[in-house]
Formats: sequence, C-alpha cells, structure tokens
Amino acid sequence: MKHLSVNTVLIIGLLFILGNNASGQDFKYIGASKCKMCHNKAAKGEQYNKWLSGPHSKAMQSLKGDEVNNPECLKCHSTAGAADPGLIAGITKEEGVSCESCHGPGSAYKSMSVMKDHELSIKNGLIMPTEAVCKKCHNEESPNYKGFNFEEYYAKIAHPNPASN
Repeated sequence: MKHLSVNTVLIIGLLFILGNNASGQDFKYIGASKCKMCHNKAAKGEQYNKWLSGPHSKAMQSLKGDEVNNPECLKCHSTAGAADPGLIAGITKEEGVSCESCHGPGSAYKSMSVMKDHELSIKNGLIMPTEAVCKKCHNEESPNYKGFNFEEYYAKIAHPNPASN
C-alpha cells in the first residue's frame, strides 16, 4: 500500500508539472491595437500600417450576407472567429485576420522585455509563420482557392523588423 501511495504521488506531481508548462498554456489574444503600440514605428518596420493597408485586415469585408456569421468562413476571415471564445476578450471578428492569426496569441509575448529575446518570445507563444501556417486557410477548402505560391504571397505581405535584418 505504501509503494502504491508513493507512485500515486509521483504521478500526480508529474501531471501537475506537465500541466503547468507554458507550452500547454492557453495564451490569450490581445488584438492588433496592442501590437500597434510597438510595431507602428518606422524604426521597427511599421508592421501595423502594412497589415492595415493589406488584404488580411480587410478579410471580413469580402464576406457577404450570412457568411459574416458562418463559422466555416470566420475561421479564415477573422482571428476572433477562429479562436476559442474564452481567449479573445481583446479582439472582435471585425478586426479581420490580424497579427495573431499568423503570429499566435500575444498575451505572454507582448512585452518588450520578452520580445527582445527571440527564444523567450517563442516560448511564450510567438509563432514565426511558415507555409503550413498560411495553408491553414490558403488551401483547397476555400471556395475561392486559385492556388497558393507561398514565396510569392509572403513577399506581398512581408513586414520585417529592419533592426533584426
């Protein structure tokens, strides 16, 4: 009985440690307006303005009629529409496809103290978009799909930070 008790305690302890790992955390969405605070400066590459003038910020505008409330449409036309409702207090579906659709929910990596350390940013939920990230929406399931050339389309929306180039 004593042996079983020690094993039980070890298993519970292991589950507690694994359950509290940051990689299992439900990061929250904070919205593009929070990203804008740092990513709107010329020295940083004006990423917010590039997003605002690009197609992703206007993704909701392409939906017509009942499509604006259709979950199948919202999962690709709105960051808020694709996310767990409990994690989106900082955004609305009208924001369209915002920063966090591609870069992950920003609640844990938004601060400058985290963002200045790339590895720490990644540990706190920052995603560096890959072709696979884009193809979650730009794929054959889309009713308007006409093919997707990752390099070509990525170049159209590129918004690098000149300080890190």
